[in-house]
Amino acid sequence: MDLTEQDIQRNRESVPVDRPPVPKRTGQAKMPAGWAWLGFVGILLVNFLMVRFLWPSPEPPVIVPYTLFKEEIGNRNVTAIFSRGETITGHFKKPVTYPPREEKSAAPKGKVESTSERGAVPEEPSKLVTSFTTTLPSFVDPGLEAFLIEHGVEISAKPVNKERSLWETLLYSLGPGLLFIGFYILMSRQVTQGGGFMDMGKSKAHRYDQTEDAKVTFIDVAGIDEAKNELVEIVDFLKDPQKYTRLGETTPKGVLLVGAPGTGKTLLARAVAGEAGVPFFSLSASEFVEELVGVGAARVRDLFKQARAQAPSIVFIDKLDAIGRAREQVEIEGSGEQEQTLNQILTEMDGFSSRDGIIVLAATNQPDSLDKALLRPGRFDRHVVVNLPDKKGREEILRVHTRSVPLANDANLGALAAATSGFSGADLKNLVNEAALMAARHGQNEVRRNDFVEALEKIALGTKRPLLLSRVDKERTAYHEGGHAILGLAVSGADPVKLVTIVPRGQALGFTYQQASDEHYYYPEASLRARIVGTLGGRAAEEVVYATKTTGAENDIEQATGLARRMVTRWGMSERLGTVQLAPRENPYLGGPGYYSNARPFSEETARVIDAEVLRIISECHEEAKRLLVAHRIQLDALAKALVDRETLDEQEIRKVTGLPSAPALETENLPDPDAESRGACDRIDGGQYCLS
Repeated sequence: MDLTEQDIQRNRESVPVDRPPVPKRTGQAKMPAGWAWLGFVGILLVNFLMVRFLWPSPEPPVIVPYTLFKEEIGNRNVTAIFSRGETITGHFKKPVTYPPREEKSAAPKGKVESTSERGAVPEEPSKLVTSFTTTLPSFVDPGLEAFLIEHGVEISAKPVNKERSLWETLLYSLGPGLLFIGFYILMSRQVTQGGGFMDMGKSKAHRYDQTEDAKVTFIDVAGIDEAKNELVEIVDFLKDPQKYTRLGETTPKGVLLVGAPGTGKTLLARAVAGEAGVPFFSLSASEFVEELVGVGAARVRDLFKQARAQAPSIVFIDKLDAIGRAREQVEIEGSGEQEQTLNQILTEMDGFSSRDGIIVLAATNQPDSLDKALLRPGRFDRHVVVNLPDKKGREEILRVHTRSVPLANDANLGALAAATSGFSGADLKNLVNEAALMAARHGQNEVRRNDFVEALEKIALGTKRPLLLSRVDKERTAYHEGGHAILGLAVSGADPVKLVTIVPRGQALGFTYQQASDEHYYYPEASLRARIVGTLGGRAAEEVVYATKTTGAENDIEQATGLARRMVTRWGMSERLGTVQLAPRENPYLGGPGYYSNARPFSEETARVIDAEVLRIISECHEEAKRLLVAHRIQLDALAKALVDRETLDEQEIRKVTGLPSAPALETENLPDPDAESRGACDRIDGGQYCLS
């Protein structure tokens, strides 16, 4: 695995440096009191009785004699039946009185008959029967089926009498009451914790007062001086508003902080409030939104109401893109609450002037997704980009985070800053913390250079894996990593090789670490090709030494393909395609590939040309890698043997084993002007004079 300083840039969402602590809850949730449980029992009882009397379950079918059943068939008073074994259930068209009243009155006084002519029990009260059930006698007439069909009776395949199941009965009898009890307990807990149903529209913003919380100033913010300079005027206005308002000047209502995760946007906002000595209201944009439509807008109104009452003050909204996304022409499901909240923010920002002493700071890492109405002048007037720190900035950040960390004499923060290109402030804070943990684990009283190196390797590649590799696997891994290292010394323009190891870490069995000597802000095509050549060094070494391919080059192929595709589609480094953008725009703050919202804006033929150009660049670089490794086969064998024996080699040890110097720099020179002589000795350019010597 070939690891360069750009390959270990952090894209994870990290907490900004010195994240403000979350205020403690004002209370603790408790269960309802004893009287409440009696009320719960009463609610369940009322629920049961209401269902019992208002929605009674269907009555069970009445047992009738078979003779009555057959008689009603003959009267065409049976609509449908269902048979299961010897039992028949069904419905009468018209209700039948059973037992018949005339049979009850026909019995002589003082004489009790056991049964009537139809088998009825005289003591049983008469009632109207609609659903019935009966039993077929063992000597039943075999012509019953024809008799039923002849008199229009439906012989159903499903039961005609439906009864509620046990679960349905419990659901209807207790379900509504249990829902009410659960809602009551939920609301009581919110009230105990400082909220409640009537408080759903209250703002959840956390207020940080400099007298109560740790004061944060610009001294605690390092590595982003250009962003701090943009906010000095805001601090001055909050300290002395009359200085600006007396001349009719208005300061920005809103300042939008744009930057990658972990660059310190929240810390910078707190520092502005700390420098000005004003209340600071902080919350995330997602805290505005709830399931109930209108709650977010109510919370926005309450937030600005609190800010006006404490003016001058600062309102900080983190992750503004959660509610500030561009509104769609066609409303989709779930967008109603977000749009109402956004509209309320726009209204509130229009409802106060800069003279009120309220400044709205917001942070986002997706500025392209924000609604245009938010970004117009008069709302978020000023946009401040919080970039990743450079080498000097990283060293300053490290000094801030090591104030309370005892450092050994060999801990060089300048060298550590050079080795952490692409790290944000949050990444550097995590690095210092990991190094301190390792020093404590080793029983040391100071944090040493090796602790920082081990912490950097752990963050970039993962923890060590206790794998027991065979001699063959170790040798193959050594040749793979050796191929990366040799090309890092032989290819012009390659970054210097600082470390190579075959100790398994994370998902890699080994890695080669290269670090640029200086910060780079642009890369020539030759430098990019040199990187692809070095990335393919592991696969090329396997082919040169073993004349075969393995799965170990998966990550290398992925990196090389991605870089070659960007060269073709983004940076115009293809003669066949020219300087045309053929890739969707990427988010510079979140990283990752971009995606087209609609169909891609080029044809299938152009797509085939792109694939062909990518393949051409990778093939040329692959052949160059194999050519250089064949030419340096002796050095490759020596480096692989040393890696098998010692597992890890630093820069000096690599040079000593291979005998190779650092990679030569790329040769760059200006091309001569072919028309200089025809134009004369001197030309005027932009009002100045340029003369050829």
